Amino acid sequence: MHTFTDKVTIITGAGNGIGRSVALAYAQAGATVIIAERNAESGRETEAIINDKGGKALFIPVDVRRPDDIDALMAETEKRFGRVDILINNAGVSRWKSPYELTVEEWDDIIDTNLRSVFLCSRAAARIMRTIGGGAIVNIASTRALMSEPDTEAYAASKGGIIALTHALAVSLGPDNIRVNAISPGWIETGDYEQLRPVDHSQHPAGRVGKPDDVARACLFLTTEGNDFITGANLVLDGGMTRKMIYEP
Repeated sequence: MHTFTDKVTIITGAGNGIGRSVALAYAQAGATVIIAERNAESGRETEAIINDKGGKALFIPVDVRRPDDIDALMAETEKRFGRVDILINNAGVSRWKSPYELTVEEWDDIIDTNLRSVFLCSRAAARIMRTIGGGAIVNIASTRALMSEPDTEAYAASKGGIIALTHALAVSLGPDNIRVNAISPGWIETGDYEQLRPVDHSQHPAGRVGKPDDVARACLFLTTEGNDFITGANLVLDGGMTRKMIYEP
């Protein structure tokens, strides 16, 4: 059982999907959860779900593409709670588009949202963490950092960058007792799970498609204080799918 009582946890992109599940998991484990989300409606909805269940949550509007928003997020959190113990860098966008047609603006938007924000959020949080004796950061990457489909260049580059950034930050922040790890989810279904086909599940050695709660449990594991020997790691969370050889019939 993971207990995070009195821990202040910031989760970016916590308005829905994986981010919301992660937020609910930390709240259930006793943490104070900061919902850092660009969409005010979904952010306040996550906040209300947690608080209505007796948890502790605060929505702070943040566009992670904006450095000033990130600085304001950290300043507000420190002002209200005096600390940041855990940061989950989850916010991200995707866009499937031919490399012949992808614009510079579209490339920059994906890199700024998915990758640059991870560095800026981590640095800002670490400045607070080191004043309280340390902390833990988890960056949500993707198995698409390790393999690709066509027309995913910007997304793949951003997620590959997250993995490299993770081990670099782990080395740099280690002396301040700040652990930094990544999770690379595979197929995590955030829509109607019941509509998935048997073939969708059977292509996974684990026998099923992933769920957002799978990522949430992995975050809890990596940020538990007792797991302080794990840093600089990339946990591939894909039901074994990337380990399975596929041959044409």
